[in-house]
Amino acid sequence: MFNKPSFNNRNDVVTRKDVRTPNGTSTQQPVADFTTRGALQAAAAETTPHAAEPASSATATPTPTQPAAETGGNIAEARLIVGPDVKLKGAEILDCDTLVVEGRVEATMDSRVIRIAEQGSFTGKVSIDIAEIHGSFEGDLTARQQLIVHATGRVSGKIRYGKLVIDEGGELCGDINTLNENQCRKSASRACPP
Repeated sequence: MFNKPSFNNRNDVVTRKDVRTPNGTSTQQPVADFTTRGALQAAAAETTPHAAEPASSATATPTPTQPAAETGGNIAEARLIVGPDVKLKGAEILDCDTLVVEGRVEATMDSRVIRIAEQGSFTGKVSIDIAEIHGSFEGDLTARQQLIVHATGRVSGKIRYGKLVIDEGGELCGDINTLNENQCRKSASRACPP
């Protein structure tokens, strides 16, 4: 029963009757979203030659409303967000300007900014400019410029920082030390080779 070609085959062309042209007349246009357009156009080309024409602007592939790069010569930020129920394990995160951790991450990272949300957890080795911790971090953390531990934040392991801000209730434990100016410059030059 389910294998019958006339029973809502997913490759069937769906025709809309409510599409209006600029002069107000009604036309029939094949409906396709951007994920299935190729398959639907191929199926339409086999059945009727006029259905394979491009769809109207109402069904065209959406175009981004914001440019990829900001105006004024700034380059768009490379951002990775690990969602609340996502577990990322065994990765080396490269070329990421900002990592936002809402789930669990076990990785190595050398970048600019890490933000760990209240429910987020990061385990591994991080060399970063700015670390902002609301959740938990365990491992080796080098914050070249600033380490911010919020009231719900817990940081443990080998910790090195340029400047330190801890809100009341924030926890910091392990091998903790400041970076002197030479270490900050050395770490920064390794992160951004000329």
